[in-house]
Amino acid sequence: MSRKLIAMLLTTAALSLSAPLMAEPQSVNINTATAAELTALPGIGEKKADAIIADREAHGAYESADDLSRVSGIGSATVEQLRDSVEL
Repeated sequence: MSRKLIAMLLTTAALSLSAPLMAEPQSVNINTATAAELTALPGIGEKKADAIIADREAHGAYESADDLSRVSGIGSATVEQLRDSVEL
């Protein structure tokens, strides 16, 4: 092989190895998740994770993703954003 071809192949290989891997979407059980697990969800930081757990402890298990709207700071837009990432 020519040096140019080898250089091109090595460059392509290096770029593909350095590209970030796409994380598999993970599903989080909102009835059993820890605060750390909840913060893996889009739009959920430490304060909202703590609020989800506090609400869950005070009012019982969530029956659907829509129940997250009972947590202060989580509105319908956030629920829609989370719908495919949560399980019960």
